[in-house]
Amino acid sequence: MHIGFLGLGNMGGPMAHNLLKAGHQLYVFDVSATAVAGLTAAGAQEATSAGAIAKAGVEVIITMLPAATHVREVYLGDDGLLANVQPGVLLIDSSTIDPMSAREVAAAAAKNGNPMIDAPVSGGTVGAAAGTLTFMVGGSEADFQKAQPIFAAMGKNIVHCGDCGNGQVAKVANNMLLGISMIGAAEAMSLGVALGMDARVLAGVINSSSGRCWSSEIYNPFPGVVENSPAARGYSGGFGTDLMLKDLGLASEAAKQVRQPVILGALAQQLYQAFSMQGNGMLDFSAIIKLYRQEN
Repeated sequence: MHIGFLGLGNMGGPMAHNLLKAGHQLYVFDVSATAVAGLTAAGAQEATSAGAIAKAGVEVIITMLPAATHVREVYLGDDGLLANVQPGVLLIDSSTIDPMSAREVAAAAAKNGNPMIDAPVSGGTVGAAAGTLTFMVGGSEADFQKAQPIFAAMGKNIVHCGDCGNGQVAKVANNMLLGISMIGAAEAMSLGVALGMDARVLAGVINSSSGRCWSSEIYNPFPGVVENSPAARGYSGGFGTDLMLKDLGLASEAAKQVRQPVILGALAQQLYQAFSMQGNGMLDFSAIIKLYRQEN
C-alpha cells in the first residue's frame, strides 16, 4: 500500500519503520532533516511538504504530531493536506490531542470527501519500536476495518472506540487515571517506607491486595522495587513528566467543554506542573515520588 507519513519523531519514526518492514511504500515528511534521512535510508521516499505528500498518489495518510495546533495547521492550512489531497484518501491522525479538535478536523475532512479516523496510541517509544502499540480508534466501522492492516503493522491491540474523536476520549481518560494512580502509588509507597517498612515487601502486599494497580505492580515508582522500570534507572526513559502534564491538560480542557468535574485530575495536573517547574519535566512521570521523598 502507498502511505504518506507526516511526523517522524520519537513515536512516528519507529512506527514508519515498521510500516516499511511490513512491505508498504512510504512517502515521508518532517521538519527534521535527520528524521527524514533515517527513513529514506530505510527505503522511504522524501516529500518536501504536507501538500506534496497529498499529491503523491498515496492511498492513506498518517500523521503523528505534537499538539492540536500542529494537526490543524497540517490538515487545514492553505497548503495543507485537505487543500491538496484527492477525495477518498483515508486520513489517520495518531497524535494525542483533545477530542473536540479531532472531531473538528474530521468534519472538515468529510466535507472534502475524505474519511478520517483518530488513532492515538499507548505503549511509548518501546512499543513503537517493537510494533506492539495499542491503538484507540475513533471513526466509522468501515474506515476502522480498512485501516486494520495498517495498524497491525505497528501495534498489537487495536480497539474501535466509536465515532470520530472517541479514540482521543479513551486516550485522555486513560492517561488521566494513570497520572492519578501514579501519585497514589507514590504516596502509599512513601508513607510505608517512612514508617519503617521495606519497599519490596510493601509493594508485594499492595500487589496482592486491594491496592493493586498498574502503577504499583508494573511501574512502581519506588527505586529497587521493579527491575528495568524507570525508577530503577534514575527515572530516565519512559513517559516524560511533561508528556503526562500535556495529557492531563487535554483531559482538563475536554472536561470543561462538557462541564464534567475532574477533581482528582485537576489536582494531579497541579502536582505534575509543580514538579515540572522544579526542572523535572524530562524525567519519567513516576519520578513524581520525589515530591514525597523530598528529593532533588
